[in-house]
Amino acid sequence: MSIFLSKAVLDFFIACGIVLGGAMLGGIGAVVSLQPPTQTMLEVADRIKIWALAAAVGGTIDPMRVIESNMLGGNLSPAIKQVLYLGFAFLGAHMGSELVKWVCGRGQ
Repeated sequence: MSIFLSKAVLDFFIACGIVLGGAMLGGIGAVVSLQPPTQTMLEVADRIKIWALAAAVGGTIDPMRVIESNMLGGNLSPAIKQVLYLGFAFLGAHMGSELVKWVCGRGQ
């Protein structure tokens, strides 16, 4: 498997895992604090999506710098790769959120 594809798949699953794990642990925290776990899980899954995206691609602003510096320099290949990494991470975070909605019974 190429390096690009393996990193893209890894970004996808990292983002998905962050959303799923955060929502599940948020649900456990809701049970402990006597709050409705379903509603808490849904809220956490929606709020954590952007953070899962950022964590999956490196956790900093560096991917945006790579895009900017390469686009301005005329070298499009690294910039396109970074955009695709962001896309795969977004898809992973969105899939995690949709799975939480499905498990909670609100994803019909």
